[in-house]
Amino acid sequence: MTPAALSAHVKATARRLGFDLVAVGPATPPEHGAEFEAWLDAGHAGAMRYLERGRVARLDPGRVLSGARSIVAVALNYFQGLDAPGPRHVARYAWGDDYHEVMEPRLKTLVDDLSAAAPGSQGRAYVDTGPVLERDLAARAGLGWIGKNTMLLHPALGSYFFIGIVVTTAELEVDAPLPDRCGSCTRCLEACPTGAFPAPYVLDARRCISYLTIELRGSIPRALREETGGLAFGCDVCQDVCPWNRRAPVTREAALLARELPTLTELAVLSDQTYRERLRRSPLKRARRPGLARNATVALGNAKDPEAVPTVATALADPAPEVRAHAAWALGKLGGAAAVDALERALAGETEESVRDEMRMALAAETRRAGHGD
Repeated sequence: MTPAALSAHVKATARRLGFDLVAVGPATPPEHGAEFEAWLDAGHAGAMRYLERGRVARLDPGRVLSGARSIVAVALNYFQGLDAPGPRHVARYAWGDDYHEVMEPRLKTLVDDLSAAAPGSQGRAYVDTGPVLERDLAARAGLGWIGKNTMLLHPALGSYFFIGIVVTTAELEVDAPLPDRCGSCTRCLEACPTGAFPAPYVLDARRCISYLTIELRGSIPRALREETGGLAFGCDVCQDVCPWNRRAPVTREAALLARELPTLTELAVLSDQTYRERLRRSPLKRARRPGLARNATVALGNAKDPEAVPTVATALADPAPEVRAHAAWALGKLGGAAAVDALERALAGETEESVRDEMRMALAAETRRAGHGD
């Protein structure tokens, strides 16, 4: 096949496999490689050290697959509507099944089909797990443009879609990239609860709620806990306010539709067994059991509902120190006699000094509150 015919063939195959968009670009070094390196050097990746480990490979697809000539970028829509029923403490992309399990088999089929259509060619597929700059490669292929919130945007699909990348040694006819259509709009930057955008097109992951609730292990910085609001896994704020998402179509993929997920109350006291059973095939498993329980106690504290005190008090006995510490913080926010009693009893038996500090600060906060008659 000619490059043009091969490109048409792979696009038809991708659509048959259920992908909503498909575009083809060159397998040359990403356009914004220098910006990526500057972003890493500035520390914006936080504790995501795997990005640093894969730095060199991400700067050239040819290091991922020798002889790489083309990139096939696909999109799979997961949007269910702005007012769709779903767990509001969970980012929309995680309402359904794990997207890796949905996309990876299809991408493998796409690679196999491409290898058959272009004998002798090789290919590798990635869904945000490999050393490639997916959004940069996808944008250059014409799958969308990178918006000011660093999300990939498409005029017909908005930004609520997953990206899949196929690196191939086959020569395909490439598509033209799309122009940046964000214009003067800064709604995403202004809406971010934690101020995670130091500049347009720059995300400081260390302040991003998605990073804080999914990637970060241990303690969420105290200065950012209130700003995470009622979220326990991920964040959609910068996408929800984007004008390009107003008319985004609803997904056709049944596996991505909202499933029944644990409530905040259930997550705060999540056991290992419940974690394995209730979250089987769910993206929430990435945050791990202690992380989910930690996030839920913070969200319950931010809600300031006195009825949450018994649940959060139970979390003071969690085997993970980070859960106990954040439960103590949450009880300090909830306040009241029951919260104080739970904190004092837990403090008497707590051996982890960092947790004891959180308990003391929570008790001190309640003392100040009582002194002011709040």
